[in-house]
Amino acid sequence: MARTPFPVEVLTPEGLVFGGDVEMVSTRTEVGEVGVLANHQPLLALLAPAELRLHMEGGEVKRYAQGEGYLQVHANHALVLVEDCIEPEQVDGPLSYADGKVLAVDGGLFDGGPCLVVEL
Repeated sequence: MARTPFPVEVLTPEGLVFGGDVEMVSTRTEVGEVGVLANHQPLLALLAPAELRLHMEGGEVKRYAQGEGYLQVHANHALVLVEDCIEPEQVDGPLSYADGKVLAVDGGLFDGGPCLVVEL
C-alpha cells in the first residue's frame, strides 16, 4: 500500500545528512518507539540513541545510527535534529556518549541490513 510522502530533514551540527520526501520516519524516543506518517499531528520528542529508519517510496529503507536529539513534526514536515547520524556502513566500532550510553553496530542482520544495538 502506497503512503503519501512528506518532506523530512535530518540535521547534525556538521550539517544536512538527509533532505527529501519519505513515506514514514521511525525511531526511538526517550519514552518508546515512534512512527510518523504524512499529516501527523504536531509533535516534539526527545530522541534516544537508536536506529533511525526513513521509509522511502518504493519500499527502500534508509538506516542511520542516530545519536541523542529531537524530532519535530509540524505542518506536514519532520525535522530530526541529532548529535550524530551515521550510515551503519560508516561505523567502525561503538559510538559512546558522555552519559554512558553506547550505540554500536552488530555484525548480524536486521530486516536485511546491519543490526544496530543500543546498550544503556
